[in-house]
Amino acid sequence: MEGHIIKGYSGFYYVFREGKVYECSLRGKNRQKKVRFLPGDAVEFSVLDEDKGVIESVLPRKNELIRPPVANIDQVIITVAVADPAPDLWLVDRLTILSLWNEITPVICFNKGDLLSADKREALTAIYEQAGFQTLVCSTREGWGIDELKRLLKGKISVLAGNSGVGKSSLMNTLGGAWSLATGAVSEKLKRGRHTTRHVELFALDEDTLVADTPGFSSLQLPEDLTRETLCKLFPEMMPYLGECRFATCLHDSEPDCAVKEAVAQGKLSASRYEHYLEFLKEVIEQERRY
Repeated sequence: MEGHIIKGYSGFYYVFREGKVYECSLRGKNRQKKVRFLPGDAVEFSVLDEDKGVIESVLPRKNELIRPPVANIDQVIITVAVADPAPDLWLVDRLTILSLWNEITPVICFNKGDLLSADKREALTAIYEQAGFQTLVCSTREGWGIDELKRLLKGKISVLAGNSGVGKSSLMNTLGGAWSLATGAVSEKLKRGRHTTRHVELFALDEDTLVADTPGFSSLQLPEDLTRETLCKLFPEMMPYLGECRFATCLHDSEPDCAVKEAVAQGKLSASRYEHYLEFLKEVIEQERRY
């Protein structure tokens, strides 16, 4: 049968299937081949008794992150507080780049929505809706957006990413079940609590919904193979303008007759995202020179 690895510890892998956790060892051939298994991996396993099994093989991955080490992620929920702390839009834009580069869908979750007026909330969400990203506003205090977040998470493997203090833990605790479906079973098997390990772990909201318990991307370094020519393609809102610049090789920086710069000047593109694009462009160029 098939399931998903939610945690690896001391040579054992905990496989989640239809609301149940199986403590699994590896079949000898997998140990000999030194196959690397990650949380999120879809695996074929055999059940030995009620809650134990053996992993026979790992199924092909659709994507993989190195830091944090998680596989088969459907989406990254980029969580940012609208206030207390002030929204870090540089980090949001950085995380959208890393998500898209890894072919993972980013969703922007503005948390602590009750701390900001409606018009200011709308101004924040408009930046990213204009860029083509799905956004939502949540407040654990007022209960805003929680049902929508559950709907977005349903049936997927997700990572919550964002700075400390933005309310990720509060969101996780409010989502319902407090991860009891899988967390309690694994903790009982390990005889230890969920906060005593540094390993990445997936937690279940229900029988087909998993969320990674991780700060998100622990490395924010831009990919080494990201080039100056491809960076703009990770800003989806720029795509309609790319063929309209005077120069085909336009980097949308200091070149004359740049359609992207003109769109920013006219308010059609976000000035803050464009400023971050220029910062990242300089970084990519420096990176190219080093390598």
